[in-house]
Amino acid sequence: MDLSQITPLVLTFNEEPNLQETLTGLTWASQILIVDSGSSDDTLRIAGAFPQVKVVHRNFDHFASQCNYGLSLIQTPWVLSLDADYRCDQEFANELASLDCTCAGYKASFRYGIFGRALRSTLYPPRTVLYRTALASYEVDGHAHRVKVNGEIGKLCTPILHDDYKSISLWLQSQVRYAEREAEKLSLKDGADLGWKDRIRKGILFAPVLTLFYCLFAKRLILDGWPGIFYTMQRVFAELTLSLVLLERKLRK
Repeated sequence: MDLSQITPLVLTFNEEPNLQETLTGLTWASQILIVDSGSSDDTLRIAGAFPQVKVVHRNFDHFASQCNYGLSLIQTPWVLSLDADYRCDQEFANELASLDCTCAGYKASFRYGIFGRALRSTLYPPRTVLYRTALASYEVDGHAHRVKVNGEIGKLCTPILHDDYKSISLWLQSQVRYAEREAEKLSLKDGADLGWKDRIRKGILFAPVLTLFYCLFAKRLILDGWPGIFYTMQRVFAELTLSLVLLERKLRK
């Protein structure tokens, strides 16, 4: 694949701690599109230091809407959709250049990092990150977003590093908003329409406890020391917050 045919798409909102490293890994791109939601830190200054970066502004309503807006502005045949805390190394770029483009999109797996310390495993699922622009659109999936690609999805061999350097206080603030949207998604579906993970979450009591043991022992993150424990506690907190929101809704009824 000719790398000039790919435009990386990045969503930002106060990503000063992350954006420099993310953009440094994309210097092969002829153009990078950033959809910013009103950053008040040094995000825009960092973006401006990279000549191939184009920044557009849109008030945030949902991740899916931000992505679809970005897609409408991209003129290359391919899009590489990235979060601002994703790190793509040279090996990843080399694999993109070697693709034969027989698929409509490609899914990547992830390594997870905690402040530069890579973990041996993660709960973060593979995502379709590379796809043909004309065949893709985003839809809402709880607090998150999901791309729908009309065609076959291949698999990339080189993982992407996910490492968020923003403070834990900012991360904690976001969890209540995310939990509210996840609870709304769960309330609109019955058990038959939910995957097994969401069925466990809807049971309220079990997800936080199971997450603790699954991360530490099944995923062996306890062997990663404090970084593994930090990640585990984040995941337990996220599940506990969702359980509290679900329980509050149940009690208010």
